[in-house]
Amino acid sequence: MTEHRSGFVTFVGRPNVGKSTLTNALVGEKVAITSDKPQTTRRAIRGILNRPGGQLVIVDTPGIHKPRTLLGERLNHLVEQVLGDVDAIGFLVPATEKVGPGDRRIAASLDGYRRAKKIAIVTKTDIASREEITDRLMEVDALREDWDAVIPLSAVAGSQLDVLADELLSLMPEGPALYEDGVVTDESLEDRIAEIIREAALEGVRDELPHSIAVTIEDIADREDSDLTDIHANVVVERDSQKAIIIGHKGSRLAGVGARARAQIEPLLGRRVFLKLHVRVAKEWQRDPKQLGRLGF
Repeated sequence: MTEHRSGFVTFVGRPNVGKSTLTNALVGEKVAITSDKPQTTRRAIRGILNRPGGQLVIVDTPGIHKPRTLLGERLNHLVEQVLGDVDAIGFLVPATEKVGPGDRRIAASLDGYRRAKKIAIVTKTDIASREEITDRLMEVDALREDWDAVIPLSAVAGSQLDVLADELLSLMPEGPALYEDGVVTDESLEDRIAEIIREAALEGVRDELPHSIAVTIEDIADREDSDLTDIHANVVVERDSQKAIIIGHKGSRLAGVGARARAQIEPLLGRRVFLKLHVRVAKEWQRDPKQLGRLGF
């Protein structure tokens, strides 16, 4: 009988190296939101990849960063918990940027997770020159002596994803599948919808505002005698000035957020959606333990 392998893997790296993009590309479906804003990911989101020889559970986590708020501290603690539990860690560096002090610090921190196998991954090869890719592979290879593999790939172009998946699976322990066939994530529908709305709200905002945005779902209900689903959600910010930015002139910006979110929610539900967004202020919620608890952190 052929052996079956299964286990957990997570990706680490500086903010915006493409951890969520790589997770989605491997799973083959969007399970984690993406944005060019640091700390877009705020939870440990599991994406499930089934292969002929086994199953990979990919845990997408927030980027490792210097925390400036209680939320930031809790996100870093979450990453540490995940790193201590996984079977393999993929360390990501973009091919287009030289290895810097942040990369070296994260690579060195992997000493604290001796149980996990370690793979170095050079991302974004689709927009890098051959010389850049070669330089990056050499720089990354020199960071540690215990890499199980060093793999260049492009999540966007789909290049070398099979190579990475096969390599990761070979490092997993023998064991049965952890999730049923056909399951792509253990995220609840409500959480996925909230994240889609937050991704839409992040588009085009600048400076501190991305960190201040949270989304809660009030209600999801199918209308009787109709193929329409009503969704009521709150976009939560920290200050009145931020509320004005999110709403925009005569509600124009909020309407755009709703339209972008609805375009992704409808295929997920397989139904037409009426999405009602309400913007509310929760003063300094990132620093308030009670409000963080209410918002699920």
